[in-house]
Amino acid sequence: MITPTLAPMEAKLVPELPDEPGWQFEPKWDGFRALVFRDADEVEILSKSGKSLARYFPEIVALVGAISQARFVLDGELILPVGDIVSFGALQARLHPAESRIAKLSRQTPAQLMLFDCLRDGETELLGRPLAERRDALEAFHARHAGPSLLLSPRGDLAAARAWLARSGGALDGVVAKRLDEPYRPGERAMRKVKQHRTADCVVGGFRRARDGDGVASLLLGLFDEAGRLHHVGFTSGIAAADRGALAAKLGPLIEAPGFTGKAPGGPRRWNRGEESAWEPLRGELVVEVLYDQVTASRFRHGTRLLRWRPDKAPAQCTMDQLVHELRPAELATLAR
Repeated sequence: MITPTLAPMEAKLVPELPDEPGWQFEPKWDGFRALVFRDADEVEILSKSGKSLARYFPEIVALVGAISQARFVLDGELILPVGDIVSFGALQARLHPAESRIAKLSRQTPAQLMLFDCLRDGETELLGRPLAERRDALEAFHARHAGPSLLLSPRGDLAAARAWLARSGGALDGVVAKRLDEPYRPGERAMRKVKQHRTADCVVGGFRRARDGDGVASLLLGLFDEAGRLHHVGFTSGIAAADRGALAAKLGPLIEAPGFTGKAPGGPRRWNRGEESAWEPLRGELVVEVLYDQVTASRFRHGTRLLRWRPDKAPAQCTMDQLVHELRPAELATLAR
């Protein structure tokens, strides 16, 4: 019975890629991190948090189980192409309690396994070996067992890493740097990662008050679609405590329904007693520039960082076409060149 206890090696966020010799660079994939264990007829897939992903991705379990090698441990990323994008939202949809739903999705939109490290190859333990040796072992493994759903993440030098960021048009999540002479260091932030910087000018369509009701906790962001409807696309909450009261006074005269004329923020929810979800609508007159990381289903996946107010920008100019969406499968091949 497989009882894996290995934690994945992680990455520390840095502002720039290292430019000294001795580093290997790889694309940072926008998926679910996956440690893959195979021992004879047993297969396990662990998430970064140590939870099993096997039941949610039966097609990957089948893929790993069909490999004509009885024992190995791999590090990689689960990615899921849907239509013309690699969709993080489709991955999230797999985390469903109903097996019938998971089985249906696994057939309709099968996931892929993108490999970037080999920790055991047969009876050869590779954890303590330098990355250069582990990568050679991984490439040999992939050459033996490659298929449409078993992919090999490209590697390159600094020039290649910069080219990936440029060629992806901003859709690539970022680049990871790894020391060629270092062993695999489970659970440590031994790698370096640089994420793409993306900005968007958004209409402030509403705000949420601080818990005590005195001041602004977050601004609710909107973008216009082609029909002129303002859709809620996310929030920014990095407002200094000293500024929250003054900002509430500034926004007060603009409070006016509906705020958003397309998709609007959700209402109060039972698990937070409505404290965080209640919001005030605003006339769409104010524009802010924010920094964001990823977009899922035409929304910012995470909270954004407020960069500046844009009094020079007309609200009507804040449109959805600013958003950089997920990487497209057709672009995957270009990264390996």
